[in-house]
Amino acid sequence: MATIRKPRIEPKIDSESEPDPSIYATLRRDIAALRLKPGVRLSENELAARFGTSRAPVREALIRLVEDGLIEVRPQRGSFVSAISLQAMEQGRLVREALEVAIIRRACEKKLPTDAIAKCEAAIAQQMASRRDPERFTHYDDMFHRAFAEGASLHGVWAIIEREKVQFDRLRILSLPAVTPVNLLIEQHRDILAAVIRGNADKAEKAIRAHLSEVLRIADGLAARHPELITS
Repeated sequence: MATIRKPRIEPKIDSESEPDPSIYATLRRDIAALRLKPGVRLSENELAARFGTSRAPVREALIRLVEDGLIEVRPQRGSFVSAISLQAMEQGRLVREALEVAIIRRACEKKLPTDAIAKCEAAIAQQMASRRDPERFTHYDDMFHRAFAEGASLHGVWAIIEREKVQFDRLRILSLPAVTPVNLLIEQHRDILAAVIRGNADKAEKAIRAHLSEVLRIADGLAARHPELITS
């Protein structure tokens, strides 16, 4: 007699309960670029309609953003984009400076590949062309810094920097181009690149530290000018 096999029943996966990384990443970018400014209320229903999904993955994304300190939940009122925290910015800046110094010194020791140098030069050229566009200028700023990490084979270290620098980015976007002189930032990039190409690790480190400290010079002034957006 032939054996009758019972059909295998696959476990049901509730896709609605799985967080959608694209929703999280998109909202995080919108907050970092100040397309979603501090104080803006985030409606689960409106976001679900925007992304063409149910509320469940939107809720998962919002929970992650709360953990990142980018969203605060106000009882009986809803979820709102958090104010820019100067304390969180300084913590992120310290992490970024420590890691970028290590990246720059490694780039000097290993000798930066020609394709990485070309990316840095292209980023500087694009920054010059986008002086009046804070979001584009910041995009090419990141391209410049990331090129050193990629050239030094430290992609994972740059991923850590990306996670830590979001408050830094928000303040930087707010400061451009009226408060932070973009020509100074471009000149600092040129100094960093020149030192790395020459293999002068000490000079490159000094240049990157000065560059990443620029935000401290304007932080208090921005906080006084935008108290509705920035908190200590």
